[in-house]
Amino acid sequence: MLSKELIEQRHKEDLQRLRGFRLLDDDFMTKCFDGNPESIELVLQIVLDKQDLKVIDVRTQVFVENLLNRSVRLDVLATDSTGKKYNIEVQRADKGAGKKRARYNSSMLDANVLKKGEEFDKLPETFVIFITENDVIGKGLPLYRIERCILETDELFDDGSHILYVNGAYRDDTPLGKLMHDFSCTQPSDMNYGILAERARYFKESKEGVAIMCKAMEDMRNQTLKDGMMDVAKRMLADGTLSLEKIAEYSGLSIDEVKALEENSLQAV
Repeated sequence: MLSKELIEQRHKEDLQRLRGFRLLDDDFMTKCFDGNPESIELVLQIVLDKQDLKVIDVRTQVFVENLLNRSVRLDVLATDSTGKKYNIEVQRADKGAGKKRARYNSSMLDANVLKKGEEFDKLPETFVIFITENDVIGKGLPLYRIERCILETDELFDDGSHILYVNGAYRDDTPLGKLMHDFSCTQPSDMNYGILAERARYFKESKEGVAIMCKAMEDMRNQTLKDGMMDVAKRMLADGTLSLEKIAEYSGLSIDEVKALEENSLQAV
């Protein structure tokens, strides 16, 4: 059990971290946007230059499962009034916004929106949007739109799949430049857009919002610790010299969790 002093020290550290959070930090961004379609609606209207776009559903940290291969967790998954799907990812590290990750996210969206027996023409239009801290494409533009095209005719293939990269380092007086300024702000009072400032202020300054963020940071610490113990348990299973009970004892996992890890490792062979 943690001592009172250690708990208080962690709380102080969490409050300090919270003061430095920006919308470019995905954990803070997903909290601000969770259940708040107005914020995502604003972002999409600006990025896509569609002022009539209406968001009807927003979910954050959406786990999209692939039973045979790699699953993904989407930062934000939104749906508009016409049924279009939007996956928004915030990435501070260039590596996390790789081209093949964008391709994979797009494919996972497609694989999980079409019901059994439905015609392929029922696939909704999808947008995978990466908002990156740096200009990962490196051409100095505020926005990069990636589309499939027919090379021989220079025409769009028009399959309804879109990938966009938003350069988070871009600044000017356009709506997109102002939006990227807001994504980099630590102080809500410095933001241009009231909707975003209000959400950031709630989680940084209100008693209820600060408590939610501190709980989220504690949960992240616990999950990181558990993920580490699961990796240790996987190595123990691969070694094959310990019983499942001993692995559970040494790793701190439940016996059911260890059995699930063993079953998954056997399925992967």
